[in-house]
Amino acid sequence: MERKMDIPALQSFLAEQFPQVANTVQVTALSDEGLTVRLSVSDDHLRPGGTVSGPTMFMLADVAIYLAILARIGPVALAVTTNCSIDFMRKPAADADLICTARLLKLGRVLAVGDVMIHSEGQAAPVARASLTYSIPPK
Repeated sequence: MERKMDIPALQSFLAEQFPQVANTVQVTALSDEGLTVRLSVSDDHLRPGGTVSGPTMFMLADVAIYLAILARIGPVALAVTTNCSIDFMRKPAADADLICTARLLKLGRVLAVGDVMIHSEGQAAPVARASLTYSIPPK
């Protein structure tokens, strides 16, 4: 499968278009099926009870699928989430980064569908799973 963006291009795109997450989300691997991103967990991501917040995990899942799509179609800033379903399965470690693996299931002309698994670094069991659909704007 043809890729239009590599890891440095994806990171540069994040820095330019989404600086609010560019310093905490890093693309660590890229494949034909999708990619892996790491979230550097900080106190800003924690909720009472000493766990990573749900909105933080949602953001990570959303950014991961977005970047997986852009890796294939190029820098289309206006591709948007149209649906997301996320299951929070266990408490993430507050002192470990989150690792998110995103896989594209369908990449069409106007819609993309993918899924993600999120783990706390060093733990085999996933902490969350999500399915996302994106709308791709016409060229």
